[in-house]
Amino acid sequence: MPRDKSDKVAGKTAIRPLPQKTSIGILLYGGARLAAAHGLTDLFEAGNYYSAQFGGGHPATLEVSHWRISPDSAQPGCVFSSHGDPPSRLDCLIIAPPVNIDHQTEETENLLDWVTQQHASGTLLCAVCGGVFMLARTGMLNGRSATTHWNYARILAEWFPELSVNSDELIIDLGDVITAGGVLAWVDLGLRLVDRYLGPVVMVKTAQFFLADPAGRQQRFYANFAPSLHHGDKAVLDVQLWLQTTHAQAVTVEQMATKAQLGHRTFLRRFQKATGLKPTEYAQRLKIQKARELLEFTTLSIKEISWKVGYEDTGFFRKTFEKFVGLGPTDYRRRFGTGGRAALGTA
Repeated sequence: MPRDKSDKVAGKTAIRPLPQKTSIGILLYGGARLAAAHGLTDLFEAGNYYSAQFGGGHPATLEVSHWRISPDSAQPGCVFSSHGDPPSRLDCLIIAPPVNIDHQTEETENLLDWVTQQHASGTLLCAVCGGVFMLARTGMLNGRSATTHWNYARILAEWFPELSVNSDELIIDLGDVITAGGVLAWVDLGLRLVDRYLGPVVMVKTAQFFLADPAGRQQRFYANFAPSLHHGDKAVLDVQLWLQTTHAQAVTVEQMATKAQLGHRTFLRRFQKATGLKPTEYAQRLKIQKARELLEFTTLSIKEISWKVGYEDTGFFRKTFEKFVGLGPTDYRRRFGTGGRAALGTA
C-alpha cells in the first residue's frame, strides 16, 4: 500500500496510506452524445462526494477527464480535467455513444489506434450503446461477448460476425473491456465503475442520489474477475491480454512463459508480482469467468460448459466454480441464468 506521511503516536511511527486516485477518461468526437459524457462526469463527481463521506479516513477518488482530437493534432488531447492538470495515464477510458452508428468519419477512424494503444498499456476500455461499434472496429471484441442497444443488436452481429452479441444484458464486464446496452446505460456503467473503484456503499449512495435502482441494475451479486492491468510489466501484460482472448483454455505455464519470452522461474516471479496471483490460479479465474457467462447466457449443460472452458472432469469444475464464485454452477444458473433451462439448472 502506498504511504506518504509519518505521525508520532505513543512514541511509534504511524504510516498513513495515500488516498487512491483512479483516472477515468471520456472519449469525445463529432457526433458523440454529450449528454452521456456530462452525465457520467456528474455521476463520478457525486461518487467522489459520497466517497469523502463514507470512504473512511483515506477515501478513494475519481479523476475525470475528457479527450478529443484537436484540429492541429491527429492524437486526442485532454480538453477537460476535474483535477486541473491532465492525467499522466488513464486507468479507464469510456467511449461516449454516438448519435448515429453510421457516422463513421476520418476522426473516428483516427481514434481507433489511440484506443488500441490505451488498451495495450493496461487501460480498462468501456463503450456505451452505439459506442460498442467503434470498440468492435478495433478487433479486440472478436470471439468475445458484447452488448449494445437492443435495436442495434442485429446490425452489430451482421457487421461484426466475430462477436457474440447479447443485448439481453445491460452490462457485460470482460475484465479488460466493459460494454453497456441502451442509450441511458451510461448510468449503469457509471454505477459499475463507482462500485469497482469506490466500493459498494458509495455506489448505493450514488444510485440513490440519481434515483437509480442499484438492485435492479447490478445484474450480479458476485463480482466479476477484474485483473490488474496497470502494473507496468509489458511482458506480463502481453500474456494477460492473450489469456483474455483465449479464456486460458488448455494453456500451460510453459506456454505463458514462452509468450512472455521469459524463463520459467523468471516468468513465475514477475507474473505473481504484477498480478498478485500465480499463473495457474489466474488462468482458473479466467475460465470460471467464461463459465459464468455461459451459465448466464446459454442453455448448455453443466457438462458441456465444463468441457467448453477446459475442464474434462465435471466434478472438479463444480468444486472449482463454487470455490471462486461462492455458488455451485446449478445454483448460479438458477439465480442468474437467462437461458430456457435456467430454472431447471440443467446438469
